[in-house]
Amino acid sequence: MKKVITYGTFDLLHYGHILLFQRARGLGDHLTVALSTDEFNTIKHKTAYFSYEKRKMMLEAIKYVDEVIPEQCWEQKKMDIVKYNIDVFVMGDDWHGRFDALKSLCEVIYLERTPDISTTSIKTNLHQQ
Repeated sequence: MKKVITYGTFDLLHYGHILLFQRARGLGDHLTVALSTDEFNTIKHKTAYFSYEKRKMMLEAIKYVDEVIPEQCWEQKKMDIVKYNIDVFVMGDDWHGRFDALKSLCEVIYLERTPDISTTSIKTNLHQQ
């Protein structure tokens, strides 16, 4: 079984996220999503609209997602790759090059982002209304 993992906050879930999960799952047989906890978002200076538990519930309902685990710190990625026997690490191309050090543990792929949608653009549009 080929295992894939990706990481993120995935707040204000949108079709760009779904396309990321669909493409990531297409790279293997099992997709694990490491979801940033509320505490970790505080460290990252992010504020999520939905709590970790609600974001987790939404991700678990997506047919491309096989498992959701908590992301609690930046350093966790190496440990997760080993712990979950990950073959492919996937991130959006806005992170291109940032995780190349993980290539000694698994394949690292940066997927192109959906060009016309982001959580930031959604929040900006809501504040302008």
